[in-house]
Amino acid sequence: MNSDWRTAPIPEQLRATLGLLEKVTLSPNVLSSEDMLPVLATGVSAQAIQDALLICAGFNIISRLADALDVAIPSAEGFSRSAERLLTHGYH
Repeated sequence: MNSDWRTAPIPEQLRATLGLLEKVTLSPNVLSSEDMLPVLATGVSAQAIQDALLICAGFNIISRLADALDVAIPSAEGFSRSAERLLTHGYH
């Protein structure tokens, strides 16, 4: 996907879901059940919306905690080293 999900060549179901997740993330105070209707209209199931919302909530919690605790983001080199270590040794 390119840098803009609004114009990326993705299925409409995904585009609608990403729009909902953006609103959940940026404007949760104005979210209502009406915001689910366009997503459902594309054929996304209620269960798929729930799954997407739960994943989004997890990422939002982690991001907000990291911001609150001023966690440093590793460099690209640091990410690469971590990825190599995980591929070699797993998550234990």
